Amino acid sequence: MPKSFMPDFNSAEQLQAHQLKGLQWTVAHAYNGSPFYQSKLAAAGVQPGGIKSLEDIHSLPFTTADDLREGYPFPLLSVPGSDVVRIHASSGTTGKKKVLTYTQKDIDDWTYFFARCYEMAGLTREDRVQIAVGYGVWTAGASFQAGCEKFGAMALPVGPGNVDMQCQFLVDMGSTVMCCTASMALLMAEEIERRNLRDKIALKKIIFGSERSSDAMRRRIKALLGLDDMFDIPGMTELYGPGTGLECGRHEGIHYWADYYILEILDPETLEPVPEGQPGEMVVTTLCKEASPLIRYRTHDLTRMMGGTCSCGNILPMHDKILGRSDDMIIFRAVNIYPGQIDEVLSAVPGIGSEYQVQLDREMDGKDYMTLRVECDQRIIREIKNNIMVTCKVEMVDYGDLPRSERKSKRIYDNRVTTDLNLKRKT
Repeated sequence: MPKSFMPDFNSAEQLQAHQLKGLQWTVAHAYNGSPFYQSKLAAAGVQPGGIKSLEDIHSLPFTTADDLREGYPFPLLSVPGSDVVRIHASSGTTGKKKVLTYTQKDIDDWTYFFARCYEMAGLTREDRVQIAVGYGVWTAGASFQAGCEKFGAMALPVGPGNVDMQCQFLVDMGSTVMCCTASMALLMAEEIERRNLRDKIALKKIIFGSERSSDAMRRRIKALLGLDDMFDIPGMTELYGPGTGLECGRHEGIHYWADYYILEILDPETLEPVPEGQPGEMVVTTLCKEASPLIRYRTHDLTRMMGGTCSCGNILPMHDKILGRSDDMIIFRAVNIYPGQIDEVLSAVPGIGSEYQVQLDREMDGKDYMTLRVECDQRIIREIKNNIMVTCKVEMVDYGDLPRSERKSKRIYDNRVTTDLNLKRKT
């Protein structure tokens, strides 16, 4: 019988007891080990030993990305420096990067629950996993590889980009699973079709993450490659890295590893809990992370909690796919719009390509205008108006005209600030 990496809890009550014990440990550990956390917790009136129930989490202060940047280079450090065996950094492109530290136990825990992802995706030790994500200081490559090796499958650490090598490995090595961003998956699917390689490869599954993906994109990738299944994997550098959950084959939601962290879904404005099934911001608190524990860390990622138990029978709770980010929200003619809303509309229109771009401009009349560039012409204007309550102009382009990316695709281009600056210069 192959080793299972799933927790051995039999009930929600057992899981909650485990979470309470972990929350108590984290608060005491952070208070005693980190001057930053000690100051913040003391200001909130929280002392070690003061956590008596899971409800007490609401008395804890929030931690933010600004706290990580201000504490550079080693923010939140709660162990002696000699206990740190590795660092990773966020993929941010502006300002100081968010650097997180790891003890050996942190690495071991991360590797263990990442192996759980491969188990949930239904892999076996006979699978060959082509890892096409970034290596180096980023969290992706190292974790996908370590988790694969812990699980017992063959890891092919190709790294990102280099389409020629990716295709060669798919053909020559008989890769059965590929791990990459959704944009990279689309790029590879279209390239494999262009090169007539589908009958020469053994690819059956893709595990993708790092960015939001629409249903239309997933359908196209799966159809082009003839895949058995695709799985969305969440994660962020602050919370170990990728692998903090996975959707199972039933695709009813993303199971998250509630034995390693507590997930709250809060209103991003009021920071109060939202009703189950309503979208809100993901706020996470780790339960056993040593070097850089998180206490109510505001991720700015938006999702919703899925109620009930998955039909697969796994008791681990689920959240929905990432709908966007609270700081990605755009305001257009007094309407709040998240990119995920546009994804959903386009995915529901037959014949629409999975790639799109939104151009926001401010004209000389002072009004804002939205242009949606898509790769097919259907009922888009009416659907956008009905679902998002704004009117846009649709610009049609040929299939393949919009850029593909080996990393994350940029889809929102807000040109209004540039227009305002130009107008100021003229006056």
